[in-house]
Amino acid sequence: MRLSLVLALAAVMLSAQASAQTAPAMATAPASAEAAKDPVAAERIKPFQYLYGSAEAGALSLQAWHLIVDLVRERVRNRPADSVILADGSTLAEPHFVPCGDKPLAAVFDVDETVILNLGLEARAAAGESTGGGMVNRWAQTGAKAVAPVPGAMFAINALRDMGVTVIFNTNRGSASADGTAAAIAAAGLGKAVHGETLFLSGDDAMGARKDGRRWTIAAKYCVVAMAGDQLVDISDLFNASDLSVGDRRQAALRGWVARMWGNGWFVLPNPVYGSGLKGGLDDIFPADKRWTDPKDAN
Repeated sequence: MRLSLVLALAAVMLSAQASAQTAPAMATAPASAEAAKDPVAAERIKPFQYLYGSAEAGALSLQAWHLIVDLVRERVRNRPADSVILADGSTLAEPHFVPCGDKPLAAVFDVDETVILNLGLEARAAAGESTGGGMVNRWAQTGAKAVAPVPGAMFAINALRDMGVTVIFNTNRGSASADGTAAAIAAAGLGKAVHGETLFLSGDDAMGARKDGRRWTIAAKYCVVAMAGDQLVDISDLFNASDLSVGDRRQAALRGWVARMWGNGWFVLPNPVYGSGLKGGLDDIFPADKRWTDPKDAN
């Protein structure tokens, strides 16, 4: 996903984390020397710790990429009739997938926080610096030396290419960042990406930040057997329809035919820092019939 409003989203995350209680039977971590010296900075970095620093997030990413490789290997052996890309005119109630025909196989991945980690930019945000004023665009054009591959991405992308599967990147970075984005992909050890062939960006068509048009362009040439991203827009724009409430959007991803697609052609990687998943208030997230009353409150 294109990076935007990092600090605003970080503030949402920080507020949620500050109000959360420690799980039962879990000891709180001892305060670090850094936190004791600068508690404001220690709180500010919390929204970034999981994705960019934790072993848990790294393990989740490795897990996803291993599953992607296994699935693609099986589909190289047993060619599917249909792509995993929804055809134009599909709805969440009535899906239709683009037929494969005899088209060559491909896999389509988002870039930011899917195949690369934007460490250089996020370090500035975590330090409290505003990333407004065009910084995100400047980062996309010049930040290649300060990125790292998402754990597992380099292994997986090399494995897919070794199978003869074309790897295509579809990102909401702007088209003006084509050279910088290709440089970042290469700097992360993920090989060459060519704008208009194996790299697609926001602004490449009239749909702007919506990705379905680019997906249809790719699907016209390739049989896409796997897609992955850190936001559901990396799978289909249908998940970001303006009339979907937070609860309806969650249920749309968890039920029926959609539920069967996760791990079966569609893959999501963790990103608790920014994006379309960070929405909803207390009542949206916690149903009224699942609220708990502590017995001590009755005393």
